[in-house]
Amino acid sequence: MLRWALIFLIAGVVLAVLGFGGIGGAFVEIAKILFFIAIAVFIVLIVLGVLAGRKIT
Repeated sequence: MLRWALIFLIAGVVLAVLGFGGIGGAFVEIAKILFFIAIAVFIVLIVLGVLAGRKIT
């Protein structure tokens, strides 16, 4: 998911540099959303891993 966020970010910056500011901004917003979703999933998985580790030991 972070890979897609990076792809959208790079595409957005390239489009903005080429003069397509509207769609470039949209791509950057999509990259932000994907980044925050990836961070949220990461945090949930860390919490689940810690809770599962406590039950095993």
